[in-house]
Amino acid sequence: QVQPVESGGGSVQAGGSLRLSCTIPGSTSNGCGMDWSRQAAGKQREWVSSIRTDGSTGYQESVKGRFTISQDKTTDTLYLQMDNLKPEDTAIYHCKTFGRGWCAGDWGQGTQVTVSS
Repeated sequence: QVQPVESGGGSVQAGGSLRLSCTIPGSTSNGCGMDWSRQAAGKQREWVSSIRTDGSTGYQESVKGRFTISQDKTTDTLYLQMDNLKPEDTAIYHCKTFGRGWCAGDWGQGTQVTVSS
């Protein structure tokens, strides 16, 4: 399995936006779903959003209406558009594939998102 590569994090003020990207070569050809999670300092990892192979999506309640997950299957890239960011969104954001066999992937190194009030 290929290690995911996340990017797009940064520091923004509350109310701002960021777009995260995650590339996992082979994720489309292997028919994988894809997840975003996040881990704040001193806290456990929490699931943020998923996109399944049929295109259906799911979101953690706290990000509904503010975050949008999408993917570009031609480039095996997953995105997370984050709008109206809040200080509590501050965390390292990770992505991975999910599913059987090859799709049972590991989290990447992550990208840091910092939201100041």
